[in-house]
Amino acid sequence: MLNSRREFLTQSTLAFLASSTAALAQNPATPTTPGAPPAFGTAPAVGPEVTPATFAEAEKLVQFPLTEKDRAQAAGNWRSAMAPLYERRIGPRKVELPATTAPYSTVNSILPGQPSGPSNNQFLRTPPTSEKLPKSDEQIAFAPVHQLSHWIETRQLTSTRLTNIYLDRIARLNPKINCIITLTRDHALAQAKAADAEIASGHYRGPLHGIPWGAKDLLDTANIPTTYGAEPFRNRIPTTDATVTQRLNEAGAVLIAKLSLGALALNDIWFGGQTMNPWLLEEGSSGSSAGPGAATAAGLVAFAIGSETGGSIVSPSMRCGVTGLRPTYGRVPRTGAMTLCWSLDKLGPMARSVEDTMLVLNAITGPDGKDVACVPSHLNFNAQFPVAGLRVGYFPQWMKEPPATDVDRAALAALPSLGIKPVEVTLPDWPYDNLDLILFAESAAAFEDITLNHAVDTLKAQVPDAWPNTFRQSRFLSAVDYVQADRLRRMVAQQMARIMAQVDLLIVPSLRDEMLTLTNFTGHPSLTLRTGFVEVSEARSDWAPDPNNPLPKFNPPRRVPHGVTLIGRLFDEGNIASAGLALEQHFNVAKETPPGF
Repeated sequence: MLNSRREFLTQSTLAFLASSTAALAQNPATPTTPGAPPAFGTAPAVGPEVTPATFAEAEKLVQFPLTEKDRAQAAGNWRSAMAPLYERRIGPRKVELPATTAPYSTVNSILPGQPSGPSNNQFLRTPPTSEKLPKSDEQIAFAPVHQLSHWIETRQLTSTRLTNIYLDRIARLNPKINCIITLTRDHALAQAKAADAEIASGHYRGPLHGIPWGAKDLLDTANIPTTYGAEPFRNRIPTTDATVTQRLNEAGAVLIAKLSLGALALNDIWFGGQTMNPWLLEEGSSGSSAGPGAATAAGLVAFAIGSETGGSIVSPSMRCGVTGLRPTYGRVPRTGAMTLCWSLDKLGPMARSVEDTMLVLNAITGPDGKDVACVPSHLNFNAQFPVAGLRVGYFPQWMKEPPATDVDRAALAALPSLGIKPVEVTLPDWPYDNLDLILFAESAAAFEDITLNHAVDTLKAQVPDAWPNTFRQSRFLSAVDYVQADRLRRMVAQQMARIMAQVDLLIVPSLRDEMLTLTNFTGHPSLTLRTGFVEVSEARSDWAPDPNNPLPKFNPPRRVPHGVTLIGRLFDEGNIASAGLALEQHFNVAKETPPGF
């Protein structure tokens, strides 16, 4: 043991000089003349030996052919020029990256010179109605949040009764759809009792006070498991609440359950099995907000919080026939939520009506001083806003071909009767899937540890299109191509800015891949809502077809909900909500419930 700091420094210095001398002997190109600058490719050689054949094989992955001379030169100094760049990960001076550390570069959805949404805050909900409290628990369970809140505020309904209605339904019906990871029964009843006491004393916090909700199980809840739906995290219990959880607590909402998600936010399979669609029990509920979609559709919660990176609110909202609001990237803080992709992740509400999603958004919006991507913004919503005069863009060809249906075309055809003007718009025919390189690289970085230590191998889904394979493949993506994809992302954002300067919002087939991909990367808000029904003769799945496990077929076909998606200007959720309300009222199909629930 060293007896003094001086002895430690002396020995450390001698050791350093000895190692430096050895390094100089091995690397004669290292500068020794005073004032000579360092040069690339002169560091001590580290890592495994590589040969021209190594590069010949690697070329197949990155699609960048080298000549034999190129390969020989690259192999010659790889261990002194490039291999040291991996030291952060493979050592000897490893650096641990805390899960809470975001990349230094951040995405701002607003391009220079673009407007940044409304100039002021306004939130005007539907006026109270004279609708009396139903006698049936089932009717109460399926009532929208804006109606439940009026009954609670006027003390026709207590939070405790409403919470017990949902708890009873969960006990009876969750086994059919498998959407609950953790039931928070005692916690919910305590919150409901506190809400009733406050309301009885005249302290009414607002439209979410006493309303039971469910959280996608990637949202931290203090002292309640938050598992990410994944085997490596199934015993994880956070000590603090996520910002969104905290804000809903402050609004007086009642957390009744942690809801399923496809493991690590992919599709609908988690460590407890698959979450099913209440409308069609032979198919999954879609994902990754599988539990929020299924629980909301089945009347097990009043509303839920989901998340979206590349379609995880839109897709289960479509499959389960609920209303999903994906807010503008940067509106809702993600502090305390699982990170899949720093530059894409968004948290948003899923409910049974358009207005409900806005009531929830109003409670969770705004920066928290912790999420570096969350920026100040205004929220302007008026439930009675006249939509006449709005310009809605649409892509003519998209409406003529799958995945568009007669339901999509009927929604487009209905716009003029609402006083809304349809406007044809266009996009360049670019390879928008190229942007997914960013998603794959960031997600592989977010889950580097469990990929390298093979904990990811314990996930239930191990098919080629599941995360384990994608995380491993992503180690071989090119950093140069990542930067080029990021530049394409800016070009795509410029195209969206051009389109949104012509219209107030867009109407699109919800699952059109180009729009689902590019608007997630540009950060534009979307609202997905039921506008009709279609018939399906085969179960649907998020997963690639598996010939060994064909999907169930139906004869006669089954009737299931279908809807459209509205895309808004950045930070202008109010406009898509107004148009959504008009469509919701026009088609009047949102209140129908799944048979058997």
